Amino acid sequence: MFTDAIAGRRVAASQLCGNRETGAAPSAYAASGSEARRSVKTVTSQIAQHFAARDWTNNRRSLVQVACTLPAFVAGLAAMAATVEDAYWATLLLAIPTAGLLVRLFIFQHDCGHGSFFSSRAANGILGRLISIFTMTPYEHWKRSHAAHHATSGNLDDRGKGDVPTITLNEYREMSPLGRLGYRIFRHPVFLLGVGVPINFIILQRFPLGEAARDPISLRSIAELNVMMLAVYGGAMALFGIAPVVAVYLPVIVVAAAIGGWLFFIQHNYEEAYWRHSDDWTFHEASLAGSSYYDLPAVLHWFTGNIGYHHIHHLCCRVPNHRLRDCMTAFPELNRGAKRLSLRESFGCWKFALWDDDARQMISFKDAERSRS
Repeated sequence: MFTDAIAGRRVAASQLCGNRETGAAPSAYAASGSEARRSVKTVTSQIAQHFAARDWTNNRRSLVQVACTLPAFVAGLAAMAATVEDAYWATLLLAIPTAGLLVRLFIFQHDCGHGSFFSSRAANGILGRLISIFTMTPYEHWKRSHAAHHATSGNLDDRGKGDVPTITLNEYREMSPLGRLGYRIFRHPVFLLGVGVPINFIILQRFPLGEAARDPISLRSIAELNVMMLAVYGGAMALFGIAPVVAVYLPVIVVAAAIGGWLFFIQHNYEEAYWRHSDDWTFHEASLAGSSYYDLPAVLHWFTGNIGYHHIHHLCCRVPNHRLRDCMTAFPELNRGAKRLSLRESFGCWKFALWDDDARQMISFKDAERSRS
């Protein structure tokens, strides 16, 4: 896809002139076959290097984002608390926009973890830890695991680092009937979004699991957040009671977790997704071919912190959320290189659950059954 967009034409020098101040980058030339793939790797590498060479942070703009979002989130919680006794239906309705604001705050924490929200590492750490109390996601631990996700996304030989568990068609066929049933249940949207992701945020992230148990920084991060959560939520329960606090915040975190899980799923799970073995895997191809451009309505881009421009984010994670669209506009050839998904189109991606290594595409369970007959 990206090869078709780049190969066969020369990008105008006025667009991609390699000037750091104007936001331009080097050009790509016509090519075909393996030469075209090398051209794709070259131009994406050059653009990524250009992105990385700049300081994209804008402290004032980031502060404005926080000033607009954090008070609105607190106001949403207050409005929910005001209705929890007499009109719980209103509390649940208010949970939806409040959860949307929590998703936006999570993106700010995400950017802090990448060091892109503020120019100061200390400021990123302070805000990231503050927001983590609401997202229930330990800042330093998640920062490290998410960095591993960026470094390995799309690598078949290095799966399981911050990605939605995905297996190949051959691995699925080698499973026992019980194992196949378990995987099918796990990949079902009702279970994954309604049960699995909320449990991960609320419960599993309270414990050092896997590599975190052997990492002192992750251990400290998890313990630190648990203490802060005990102080904040315990204090709120002491003041207002256990039931009201749970009745207000549980719907918010469950809805926000489901939205976040959906976003993470659709960013890397579609028919033309990118999975390669290590000897054929490259970071820049994985960034463009393996990360979608989720073309959402403007209001949803706002609530989700522009994370729909995920191909740009994976190409250079040091670009903050409020600059992703600018980068996409500056380099339109990258837009053609990524998989564009509309909101309507994205709902059809749930069926893709297995990677067919021979066809090099995601397939459904029905496709897997047909291929055996």
